[in-house]
Amino acid sequence: MSNLCKNRTVIITGAGGGLGRAHALAFSAEGARVIVNDINEMAAQTVVEQICDNGGTAKASNFDITNYQACTDAIQDAVVTYGGLHIVVNNAGINRDRMFASMTEDDWDAVIAVHLKGHFCLSSNAVRYWRSQSKAGRTVSGRIINTTSGAGLQGSVGQSNYAAAKAGIVALTLNQAAELARYDVTANAITPAARTGMTKAVAVMAERMKKPDDNRFDYWSADNVSPLLVWLGSEYSAHITGKVFEAEGGKISIADGWRSTEGVDKGDRWQPGEIANVMDQLLAKENPAQPVYGTEWP
Repeated sequence: MSNLCKNRTVIITGAGGGLGRAHALAFSAEGARVIVNDINEMAAQTVVEQICDNGGTAKASNFDITNYQACTDAIQDAVVTYGGLHIVVNNAGINRDRMFASMTEDDWDAVIAVHLKGHFCLSSNAVRYWRSQSKAGRTVSGRIINTTSGAGLQGSVGQSNYAAAKAGIVALTLNQAAELARYDVTANAITPAARTGMTKAVAVMAERMKKPDDNRFDYWSADNVSPLLVWLGSEYSAHITGKVFEAEGGKISIADGWRSTEGVDKGDRWQPGEIANVMDQLLAKENPAQPVYGTEWP
C-alpha cells in the first residue's frame, strides 16, 4: 500500500462494480478512506469487504445520488465517520439507449437525472462543506472528479440522452473549476474507455473490448483508468483544474475543447442571400470534429 492519498477521504458513486469498483480499490491502495456508494447495497458491501481484506478502510453507502437531502446526509456522514471529506468521484451512470425518433420522456428523464443531476447533488453538498471550511480559515484540498464520455464530446448514435447529459457534465466541470478555485477546490472530468456492464450490453462494443485469452495487456480493463483519478484526487494535483482527460488502455490525453475560429467579418449585417458564400469560406478553413460515434459502424 502506498501513501499518495493517505488520510484523504473519497466518496465514489456507482462503485459496486465496473469502473467505480476499480476506482475504489485503486484509491484504497494509495491510502484513501473510501465511501463506496452504489444503489446495490450488496455489491457495495462486497467491494468494502475486499478493501478491508487488503488492509484498507472503507464503508458502504447506498444513498440516492439524485436526492439532494440524501447527498447532504452522505457528506455529513463522511465528515463524522472520517473527520472530513477531500474527494468526490461522480461515476454512477445508466443507459436508456434508443434512436432519437423513438426516445420516450422517461428514457430522457432517467438518464439526465442519474448523470447530470447526480453530479450536481453530491458535488453541491461537498462544495458547501469545503466553502464553510475555507471561510473558517481551515486548509481545504478539495477535488471533484466528474465522469463524462466520448459520447458527450462528439455525440453517439442511439444515445442522444446520454450524450446530452455527458456534454452537460463537461460544461459543469468548466464552471466548477472557474468558480471554486477561490476555495482551493479543483474540478476535472475524465472520459474513460473501458469494459463495463454498459459496454457489454452493446454487441459491437462487447466484441471489440473483450478480455484477451492470453497474457497480453488487457487494453480495455477498467483498472487502467483508475490511476489517473487517484492522482487527480491527491494533494499533488492542486494546479490541475478545468481539464477533460481521456483514459484508454495505457494512454492518457487531454480533450481539446470548443474554440472560436477566425470567422468572416463583413463589418455590417449579412443578408440571407450572402450566407452561402460565407459558409463556403468558413467550411474551407474548418478543422473537422471527430465523427459521431456510430456513424462509422457497418
